[in-house]
Amino acid sequence: MSPDAAPAPRTLSDILADTARQFPDASALDDGHIELSYAALQSEVNSMAARLAGAGVRPGDRVGVRIPSGSCALYVAILGVLAAGAAYVPVDADDPEERAALVFGEAGVQLVLDGSPLPAAPGTPTAPTPGDDAWIIFTSGSTGVPKGVAVSHRSAAAFVDAEARILLTEEPIGPGDRVLAGLSVGFDASCEEMWLAWRYGACLVPAPRSLVRSGTDLGPWLVAHEITVVSTVPTLAALWPGEALDSVRLLIFGGEACPPELAARLAVPGREVWNTYGPTEATVVSCAAQLTGEGPVRIGRALDGWDLVVVDKLGAPVAEGEIGERIIGGVGLARYLDPAKDAEKYAAMPTL
Repeated sequence: MSPDAAPAPRTLSDILADTARQFPDASALDDGHIELSYAALQSEVNSMAARLAGAGVRPGDRVGVRIPSGSCALYVAILGVLAAGAAYVPVDADDPEERAALVFGEAGVQLVLDGSPLPAAPGTPTAPTPGDDAWIIFTSGSTGVPKGVAVSHRSAAAFVDAEARILLTEEPIGPGDRVLAGLSVGFDASCEEMWLAWRYGACLVPAPRSLVRSGTDLGPWLVAHEITVVSTVPTLAALWPGEALDSVRLLIFGGEACPPELAARLAVPGREVWNTYGPTEATVVSCAAQLTGEGPVRIGRALDGWDLVVVDKLGAPVAEGEIGERIIGGVGLARYLDPAKDAEKYAAMPTL
């Protein structure tokens, strides 16, 4: 897919503001204790951005976020950092101190939001531009030292808008839908959860991480909280009884291979099931395929604005069905904090 097909440049803050204008009274965030409409969420975000500006946060700064999961405060903090023109750097509150020290140190954060009060005197925040970084998320480090990846608003918003072009085109997500937020904000797929709600005027419903980790207990929770949209990993979804997903009309898999038998069991009439693929370095998702339960499980075609090609050892594109190395490019390409990693890891996109 040519980058020429990419959605128009904008920021994540633009997306939230547009949604709040369209659906001011719709529920935007519900943690089981506090429920915020879009108008109320936008107000909270503006207040947080002003307090961050009063604390000295400026465009281009990096702000650590380490607030317990399952709370409105976590998401207001993230959105407030974005509205202040800074990039948020998330670390799960349950992660070891060593992980937090590494991430915040490597990212060079100016401030860490951990739930402690900010200075009362507000400042005047500067809105982000598409070229500003939106988030810095670190890879797991399972194959070595964790690597920090910076994603711009341009790339992040393009992902959100490009995905919106393919999902539930007959009956789009909207007010009344309830989107599970079950992934750690230190994992890039959490960004998909958030913006599956906030791009459309749906409600983000955070689940406590302890509940998510239990696996099987999350199934009844989905029913009790009337969840209709889920983005998760196949391993977790496989633990839930079929009835736990009765109200779910959009199910997105990513992060690991999806077994064909799971796709066949869950791709039922009235529910769209998608398989997605995308490393952190390519802004969450670079390609997607709808699963019908028939045929092989594929990762699909590139989102609008992303390039995806498989090449041989000489860098030439291979024919369909042949084996090669996957190269991703286009509007979603992020960058490492370490420029040397860019030179090491990124390959030139061949001329097709």
